[in-house]
Amino acid sequence: MANQQPSRRRILTGLGAAGTAALLSGCVTSTSSGKTSSKGDVTLQSNLSAPQAKAAMEDIVAAYGKEGSGRASLNTVAAETFRTQLPTYLTSANPPDAYTWYPGSVANAYAKKNLLLDLDEVWNSSPDLKRYSKAQNRLCTSGAGKKVFVPATYYWWGMFYRKSNFAKWGIRELPKSWDDFLDLCDKLKSKGVAPIGLGAGGNTPWVASAWFDYLDIRINGAQYHRELLAGKHRFDDPEVRKVFDRWQEVHPYFDPNGTALAFQDATTALLNGKTGMMLIGTFFADSAPKSALDDIDFFRFPIIDSKIPLAEEAPVDGYFASARTGRREQVYDLMRYLATAEAQETYIKGSSGTVLPCNPDAKDAGTALVKKGREHVDSAAEITQFFNRDSSDALQPTADTALTRFLAKPKSIGSILTDWQRDAEKIWNA
Repeated sequence: MANQQPSRRRILTGLGAAGTAALLSGCVTSTSSGKTSSKGDVTLQSNLSAPQAKAAMEDIVAAYGKEGSGRASLNTVAAETFRTQLPTYLTSANPPDAYTWYPGSVANAYAKKNLLLDLDEVWNSSPDLKRYSKAQNRLCTSGAGKKVFVPATYYWWGMFYRKSNFAKWGIRELPKSWDDFLDLCDKLKSKGVAPIGLGAGGNTPWVASAWFDYLDIRINGAQYHRELLAGKHRFDDPEVRKVFDRWQEVHPYFDPNGTALAFQDATTALLNGKTGMMLIGTFFADSAPKSALDDIDFFRFPIIDSKIPLAEEAPVDGYFASARTGRREQVYDLMRYLATAEAQETYIKGSSGTVLPCNPDAKDAGTALVKKGREHVDSAAEITQFFNRDSSDALQPTADTALTRFLAKPKSIGSILTDWQRDAEKIWNA
């Protein structure tokens, strides 16, 4: 049975201040510069480096080659290297043709610099994309009114745990309120377990931003959060201080190694029962053994203020292309294929299967976890993407620095927020 794409009115809202502000001034290149050769395979630069995700992308490229209309070569780069090098890729004289990345304000930041290929031809000629929702259309449109992105999948964040571990520890009720959550943390700690894993060490310090995002949307609401990330509020405002007041309440329950372990290692600690739960996106499952997937479950980040409209993080992933490609028609053909139900189902089957397809005709994995995830997203009043996606890749390092400092010295929050505002202003005013 084909799964219906949920109403993405929340993604429209999710673009919010940060996305909408960026979308007012973006521009793209409608013709390629021809700086790369028009011969050869389309090069697809991918940040999906987890073993299962990488294998799934290889399956997509192989399936595309069998279609007979074109060929692509996949180059997989470690996610953090990809993030750092993306501006260099896009501005080089001989750039990769197409890329995995994010829509919304992140893509538009590159579109404003004339670095992204105009994909209107793809959207106008693809029978699949013509059926995508209005929300998906808007999310993939630059401020100049040009399509710059082809969405493929989306996923959700939540408090993930291993069902067998919770059963072993006698956890029978999942928390809904903040007080319930603190009680759960107390119970886990009494069992000799670090209640909360983090995974903000190594090259994944950005994972900590999920805690900032969720506390802010639970306390101040999604609209305030997006405005904050767009520079309309200050990081040293009293409203932001409230976020860290709550975080300080739960800080003692974090794994002491939380800022030493990358999320892949934190996943292992979670599965082995060294930590009780972890706020993470479903991508973490690509670092888990497939044999453990049936034992993984999640619950909603706890409600703090019931008067605040319920928001959830549900980022969209997909593809954009370099304005400098010399293989424009070949890129168009690849992009049309990536929008198909076939391509998205191929990815879902080859990966951990914990993402949801953007194509309204594509089937998801159909597992209990995925069904629950879809309902989780559908029930939200608003959707946010993630810190850098609702702001910019350039702003993310300021969060990494501030939040890592906070986790190490939570009582220094005053000076940390002052410094964060100073660093953010440099980005906003650049």
